[in-house]
Amino acid sequence: MGMALSIAQAPSLFSPERERSAKVIQSSGQVSVLKDNAPWALQPGDWVNLRQVIVTGPDGFALFQVNDGSTFEVYPNSRVIFRNNAGGWKDLLDLYLGRVKVHIQKFGGQPNPNRVTTPTAVISVRGTVFDVQIEDEDATTLVTVDEGQVAVRHSLLPPSEPKLLNAGEYVRVYKNQPLAQKQFDKGGALRRTMQAATDAYYNIMLRMPRGGSSPGGVPTGGGRPADTEATPPPPPPAAPPPPPPL
Repeated sequence: MGMALSIAQAPSLFSPERERSAKVIQSSGQVSVLKDNAPWALQPGDWVNLRQVIVTGPDGFALFQVNDGSTFEVYPNSRVIFRNNAGGWKDLLDLYLGRVKVHIQKFGGQPNPNRVTTPTAVISVRGTVFDVQIEDEDATTLVTVDEGQVAVRHSLLPPSEPKLLNAGEYVRVYKNQPLAQKQFDKGGALRRTMQAATDAYYNIMLRMPRGGSSPGGVPTGGGRPADTEATPPPPPPAAPPPPPPL
């Protein structure tokens, strides 16, 4: 019987020089990458390299793909570093502001270890779909799982056993408190609450025809800095509030 394909054996989707990069698959609104601390607009087909900072405006949204087929979505008013640890192939994203949704691919049923970090949490995954959102200025982190399993531990307090979250479960990580008990998202209410308004809005925006500029007035093509003087359109409808703190 043949052995299942391992991650190391999995064929890369990108050329060798792009294997550690992320490609923009879809975008709308103000989506930029920082180069020498200046924002440069991103559009579909552009690339983000190691340690580059992705920034979205109040109307910004983008879908990125990495070499193993895994994807991550960056939502409005977010700031995230792509592969900040160049020597650690497991480290995918460092989220400092806003929200991301990550879909880690598996190959032949084999685990595909990846990590997403925030100032208060480290989220370890092997193949799953999950959301990470920073809720306030203290970097309170909300982690919800759609599929598979993730392990969540505190990044500031003394080491302890991580919380294992399965599909439909969530946990909040507070700056100065031990990990709270995980909660079960009965009927998917939390997931629907978080995603209904924003996901519908960006699905509509991504279907809009693109002209010489993005819907947020940001120049496309990556050839010149983003126009920070442009007046953005009104922000998307606000998502309903998350459930009360545990």
